Amino acid sequence: MIMEAVTGPAPIVELDEVGKTYRNGTLEVHALDRVSLQVVEGEYVAIMGPSGSGKSTLMNILGCLDTLSRGRYVLDGEDVADLDEHELAEVRNRRIGFVFQQFNLLPSLSAWRNVELPLCYAGMRPADRRPRAEAALTRVGLGERMDHKPGQLSGGQQQRVAIARALVTDPALILADEPTGNLDSVSTADVLDLLDELHAGGRTIVLITHEQEVADRADRVVHVRDGRVLDDQREPAAPRPAHAAAAGVR
Repeated sequence: MIMEAVTGPAPIVELDEVGKTYRNGTLEVHALDRVSLQVVEGEYVAIMGPSGSGKSTLMNILGCLDTLSRGRYVLDGEDVADLDEHELAEVRNRRIGFVFQQFNLLPSLSAWRNVELPLCYAGMRPADRRPRAEAALTRVGLGERMDHKPGQLSGGQQQRVAIARALVTDPALILADEPTGNLDSVSTADVLDLLDELHAGGRTIVLITHEQEVADRADRVVHVRDGRVLDDQREPAAPRPAHAAAAGVR
């Protein structure tokens, strides 16, 4: 009798003994030291650590915003070391959806035009961009705010626009760097609820934070200090809501 192999979710992020050293003259700073980490499709992982712990450097590595000094990084099945600058830019635009603390919205553009920017960089036809941008804004609850500029939106709404922009290319990974750092408690809860919904719909999320209450929303917490992973705590898997399969959000 031939047994079929049972496979789990595909790995989206694979770090193997990753190190990052910055040099300033004769001074060397080891920002990351032998970091190994795997994130599989559909996981929601929080990376937590104090200032200077290396979590920002780790975020830059994960986002292909910085290069490794040593080790190996495979993103969605592709070894990042094999990519040139043009290919890395394509990876950042198509495979990673970034959500930053500062929102990084262009104040002169409406919400939908901010959201369509990754599609512009990807070379999508103008006729196809607006429907995609409007669908992403509707998904994050801003269907009635598409023509509003950032200055006409609350902080929480601006972060929702940023999340819609992160979603619009249907990326393999959503990378959120302190996404609630500039929000009040009500807007923080609102944004974290949205990330919960996206996770329930099957999205792969890595969130960088120094706040325990934010990290607690993830189903796995990775603690970083002095450039090393100290521990990797996984919460028991919770049943996925029945509506998740019908949500149509990966």
